[in-house]
Amino acid sequence: MSQMRRQLLGTAASGVGWVGVIVATATNDWVRTCDYTKTTCVRMDELSSRGLWAECVISPSLYHCVGLTQILTLPAYVQTARALMICACLLGLPAMLLILMSMACVRLQNDTSAVKKRRARVGGVLFIFMAVCSIISTVWFPIGANKEEDLMSFGFSLYSGWVGSALCLVGGIIILCCQGIDPGTPSRDNSFYYSGNRGTATLLDPPANHAKSARV
Repeated sequence: MSQMRRQLLGTAASGVGWVGVIVATATNDWVRTCDYTKTTCVRMDELSSRGLWAECVISPSLYHCVGLTQILTLPAYVQTARALMICACLLGLPAMLLILMSMACVRLQNDTSAVKKRRARVGGVLFIFMAVCSIISTVWFPIGANKEEDLMSFGFSLYSGWVGSALCLVGGIIILCCQGIDPGTPSRDNSFYYSGNRGTATLLDPPANHAKSARV
């Protein structure tokens, strides 16, 4: 697989993962807990859904949410999860911009291959850091919720966060790993041009004070 294809694959995976992290942050179906005993909740078919921003009551005849607006009284795991998920969502924007600007099809003024590689590496590191933030949040939140109440099941928001984190992590690693010299592309360090005057081969970019020539 060529370097360009690997970079496109990593960019696509990271982009989809970023969307998954945003969905997990914006929705409130992270975990479903039971305010009573599990037997009572199953018989009443009533569960509590909890997310970063609200707590909801879910039943066949009722769906009611109460916003978590008392920031100072919230548990530590909720506040930490909020901060990490917001950080992950915000990091996705500069990471994606850096990756897109490192594409071979994008031409900027005074752009070189070394600059493009640096952009891609920074973007890949940002996606990996974003995945780490999201993983910590989506793992710590259900553990904290289970300590307060009986945890019945995970919600779709938590699954979205897990899938998004995994895609961002894999995409960032792929982007970092594809920044070496592509075997199919010749390096300028070993390129020669040939002079028709005396049949000599000279380096394409010779140093200023150390020009080399080889007799052909």
